[in-house]
Order: sequence, then structure tokens, then C-alpha cells
Amino acid sequence: MQSIGAASALSGVSVDTIRYYERTGVVPRPDRTASGRRAYGADDIARLRFVRRCRSLGFPIPDIRSLLDLAQTSEAPCPETVALGRRHLAEVRRKVDQLAGIERALADMLDRCHGNDGACLFLEELFDEAGPPTA
Repeated sequence: MQSIGAASALSGVSVDTIRYYERTGVVPRPDRTASGRRAYGADDIARLRFVRRCRSLGFPIPDIRSLLDLAQTSEAPCPETVALGRRHLAEVRRKVDQLAGIERALADMLDRCHGNDGACLFLEELFDEAGPPTA
């Protein structure tokens, strides 16, 4: 059994994040030692690594819970997990397209501004869409 600090080091998940995952039910609360300290086993650390990997791929917490549930309760989870993965991939692609549009808009606005000492065309373009600033 490992302490929370050791579980953090072995899983790559910070101590604060482990506590957050426990509070939100993403990972179960670990057993406690006689002195009340958290005690993490190999399964706990594997689950933390799984959650860390899912988060690194951008999965939201509810989807991670679903994946964990599927892994534990279903004999043939592949169709459901693939469907969840495809939904997430579609959302990632939507965000990438949105970011590409933002990149193009910023690049166009900055290309028109020459950085001279006069009025800043970049600021003017930002205000054109937003309206004048309010106090």
C-alpha cells in the first residue's frame, strides 16, 4: 500500500487532483491505515493513471466515469467505448476548426496593423466588432 504522495508520484497525478477525484467520485476513496492515512493499492494507482491519460486526451469527467463504468461492468464494452470515443473525437475536431478560424482572424487583423506610432489598427478592429469600451 502506498501513501497519497507515493500514489501521486507513481500515477503522475498531483495530490490535490487525487483528492479532487476522490471528492467527485471519479476514483473511490482509498482504504485508510490505522492512523487514518490514505493507503493506495496497485488498482488505485492504475485507475489514477487511466484517468490522467483520459484527461490528457481532453475527455471530460462524466465521460471518464462512463469509461470506467464500462470497463468494470460490461463484458463487451468495445462498441460503447468506441461510440464515446468517436463523439469525443468529433468534439475535438469541432474545437480545432473553431481555433483555426480564430487563428485566421487574428493573423488577418495583425497583418493589417503595421505597428507604427499612430492609431493601432489592431485595436480599432477589435473595437469595431465589440463596440466602444464602457467604464
